[in-house]
Amino acid sequence: MEAHLVLSLAKYPVISFGTGSAVRLPGPSIDKPNIYSFNSTTYDEMFQELKSKDPRLYSANGLLQMLDRNRHIKGHPERWQDWKVGVPRLEGSGAVGGGGGEGVKEGVVDVVVTCEERCWDAVLDDLTNRNSPLNRLVHVINIDIKDNHEEAIVGGRGILELANMLTAAAKEERDRADADGRPFERGTVDARVPEVLGKWQEKWTNLPALWSVTYF
Repeated sequence: MEAHLVLSLAKYPVISFGTGSAVRLPGPSIDKPNIYSFNSTTYDEMFQELKSKDPRLYSANGLLQMLDRNRHIKGHPERWQDWKVGVPRLEGSGAVGGGGGEGVKEGVVDVVVTCEERCWDAVLDDLTNRNSPLNRLVHVINIDIKDNHEEAIVGGRGILELANMLTAAAKEERDRADADGRPFERGTVDARVPEVLGKWQEKWTNLPALWSVTYF
């Protein structure tokens, strides 16, 4: 959600999702996690429940602070596999993780960013299983971020810079098409994604990245 926050503050339209079967948060012991449903349980409900259970424990491990941040970004966590691609989102949902006030109204995105390789695999598997009903290309990029507050902040900055670099490349291609007096073609930007990602990775060597293309 840190990446969702920084992207939305930068006025990018963004949606965020999880890919597991449920939302699992640390509990009093490793075998007693707090489990919540995607798409229905709100971040505020999670916050209030954990605060009532053990405010000292869940403040010490950072869960209450994380949930307090999240409830001010979007109402509830959503599950990627339940997302109806291509269906307009008329309201913002609060990163693929909704967002940024207006949400992604067309119900599609150009780039999906995951922050763990297993989530990258889950997204690619799900899109393959959907059989590309829209025949619309999407770039799926994994930026490996350790699951702690400090690394999340660094990762959010890195993802924002990648978004800025991809946006700059798209603007260059639009300007080039205008100068040549020809229609802009998205494919000219798609072809530059590996180049942009390579330049980004040279700077952000601490954030290993994977990239693939698939279709909605």
